[in-house]
Amino acid sequence: MKLTSRTTLGLLATSIALAFSSVAAAQSPIVIKFSHVVADKTPKGQGALKFEEIAEKLLPGKVDVQVFPNSQLFGDSKEMEALLLGDVQLIAPSLSKFDRYTKKLQLFDLPFLFDDMDAVDRFQHSDAGKELLGAMKNRGLQGLAYWHNGMKELSTNKDKLTRPEDVKGLKFRIQSSDVLEAQFRALGANPQKLAFSEVYQALQTGVVDGQENTWSNIYSQKFYEVQKTIAETNHGVIDYMVVTNAKWWDGLPEDVRAGLTQAMEEATVFANNLAAELNARDRQLIVDAGKAKVQKLSKEDVAAWRAAMEPVWKKFEGDIGKDLIESAQKANKS
Repeated sequence: MKLTSRTTLGLLATSIALAFSSVAAAQSPIVIKFSHVVADKTPKGQGALKFEEIAEKLLPGKVDVQVFPNSQLFGDSKEMEALLLGDVQLIAPSLSKFDRYTKKLQLFDLPFLFDDMDAVDRFQHSDAGKELLGAMKNRGLQGLAYWHNGMKELSTNKDKLTRPEDVKGLKFRIQSSDVLEAQFRALGANPQKLAFSEVYQALQTGVVDGQENTWSNIYSQKFYEVQKTIAETNHGVIDYMVVTNAKWWDGLPEDVRAGLTQAMEEATVFANNLAAELNARDRQLIVDAGKAKVQKLSKEDVAAWRAAMEPVWKKFEGDIGKDLIESAQKANKS
């Protein structure tokens, strides 16, 4: 009889423990790791922190957002794989990183496609731009938002950087993108694919002669300290897509997904406004530092760069889609 009582008590204790465990598990917040490769003080870095702040305010006790900047968890080459494996829940790669998942996003790498960031923004808010957020769902990736960084400028360790012939034979760091590789080949330069975290040292040691980037990246990563000339080409755009694992996203409780969607919308407005402010500020800080010469280009200079890069459009039109390119061009005329 005693054995039976002990057994019953033991089973009861186990059941109670399991019940408490289940309740605790149900009450545990959903951990959301947001990994990215740039500094906290950049537009993307600030956007990620703003998302953390808003999400935890909207969903108190339901989510625990953890932001990991500066490639602390994963670098350029590993973060997409980590997302698909579930090791992180949010990343915000440059749009150039998605060409192996959909060729349509190569659109954003076409040189001189957009006149300015306002045109980029108009396109991204258009029906065609919004559709691209879901273009990779069949590959396990769901786009949530576009975050701006800014227009790209060209820099080298040479004194002259006015016309395309000034970069002939030089080595340029690029992101892993077929379009960007073709862009520099069209200029007669030698593109070198390197992770973002490796760029400063590569410029410092002469592994590469130059790079292309936004003012905020050039300043925050101190590229201007190891380059002689920065030409204000505005020849392209560096933007990001905040993406998540599609299966994980679809499996979230409806209220959590709704809250995260709202947090992402608010963080996006904040990040994109900040991008414009920081790029203007950082351009001036680079000028004031006096280490790299900031060079403005004439209309004739820009026309020469456009002409040199024109073949890139024709090469990738088939993969991207002529209709999509035309939709993007319309944003310049709005």
